[in-house]
Amino acid sequence: MIPVFILYIVVLIIIVTYSARRSKTNSDFVLGGKKISGFSLALSERATGESAWLLLGLTGHAYAEGMAAIWIALGCVTGILFLWTFLAEPLQKLTAKTGALTVPGLFSGKFQGTSRSFGILSSIIIIFFFILYIAAQFSGAGKIFNDTFKIDPLWGMVIGSALVTLYTMLGGFITVVATDAFQAVLMVVTCVFLPIIALGIAATYNINIAETITQANYTIPLNADTVKQATGGLLILNGMSWAFGYTGQPQLLSRMMAMRNKKETRQSRWVAVAWTLLAYIGAFMIGIIGYKLVQAGALGEAASVVANDSEKIMPIMVMTLLNPILAGILLSGAVSAMMSTASSQLMVVSSSMTEDFYQQVTKKQIKEKRMLSLNKIITLGVGLLGFFMAIIMEDTVYGLVSYAWSGIGASFGPAVVLLLFWKKFSRAGVYASLVTGTLTAIIWKTFLVAPTGISERLSSYLLAFVMAVVFSLIFPEKEKSK
Repeated sequence: MIPVFILYIVVLIIIVTYSARRSKTNSDFVLGGKKISGFSLALSERATGESAWLLLGLTGHAYAEGMAAIWIALGCVTGILFLWTFLAEPLQKLTAKTGALTVPGLFSGKFQGTSRSFGILSSIIIIFFFILYIAAQFSGAGKIFNDTFKIDPLWGMVIGSALVTLYTMLGGFITVVATDAFQAVLMVVTCVFLPIIALGIAATYNINIAETITQANYTIPLNADTVKQATGGLLILNGMSWAFGYTGQPQLLSRMMAMRNKKETRQSRWVAVAWTLLAYIGAFMIGIIGYKLVQAGALGEAASVVANDSEKIMPIMVMTLLNPILAGILLSGAVSAMMSTASSQLMVVSSSMTEDFYQQVTKKQIKEKRMLSLNKIITLGVGLLGFFMAIIMEDTVYGLVSYAWSGIGASFGPAVVLLLFWKKFSRAGVYASLVTGTLTAIIWKTFLVAPTGISERLSSYLLAFVMAVVFSLIFPEKEKSK
């Protein structure tokens, strides 16, 4: 198994070395300089969008809650389909028109004289929430390395964070997309082959998975006593609310922004949709089958590990059920899930700090080489900060991702949707979306989730959307937008 993982690292190094040579300018580093194919961007978006959340978070959630967790999977799939069906082409078109390199750049490109205020506010929001997101990925790396190679979780986080930070520094967006495309293939292979193999093993224990699915309760979590989750209609609503966040994630929207033309965008849509369906069905089934295998004693002593941390079900199944070579390949897919997202998030934070914050604060014309160097230095700094946050944070991968997803999605999502589809949307609406989404996600998560049973994903997005519309109507644009 170790030789297979070493081979995976070698392939990554080769990809990084080759792709880094194409990153010559700051535009290349931040958004690829229109040098990347739509096929690669689609795979990159999917690998980036799912992360350790898919192979650790969702599998663990399905293990803990049973078929009641299906609403989360359906919410995510709905959001992805909406993103690629309705937002991808308008984003590509607006990017070409404004020349923006970041999502905040789209706002300032539309409304004259807002680049400084939008840039600073947006970068603060991105930095706050994405550090938590990056920490979640590094935490996921620690779990995988611990279960796979019995490496201390701390050293697992060191290895994972160092690899991601270094290759992101070397080539920026181009390198990140190139490695993402490779990692997306490994991830979907893991999601397809592991449940198929697990189904075969379940049959030898006379486990009827079809019967399990048809007789399951879809509105009450399997382990209701240990899961702090609403039931019935609220459970469905909270699960489906994952869909909202997809409209505001800069690490995903940047892939649509980097598309070269409308034709490539439409072709890429089918790649993303096919990958999503295969990956989500597979990941969800891993958790469901894993629970039945633990009940049947098929995972042996390893089951005690899962009892303490349900997010370890996928690596435990791989280690217990498969031969070392196949296990090494599939676990490389799990590591890929973490690395692809963490690298993209590092890119979003570093580019936001340079393009949206530093340049807007200094208001200086900065030389191309200096901007490129600054981006690389900040990428290193953000990687180190994310690593230290991963050490001190005690929440699960699912919990950290849910919080960061809510904050970013609610802040930027309503603004992006209204910017693309509503002509009366004003700069006041942008401010309202950014501020309301951020504050509501923090306040609701801290004080109101438990008493109301409503997730911060749903409440923060809806409130931000309403406030964006209201402020646009109260404070309309007096001058024609750019």
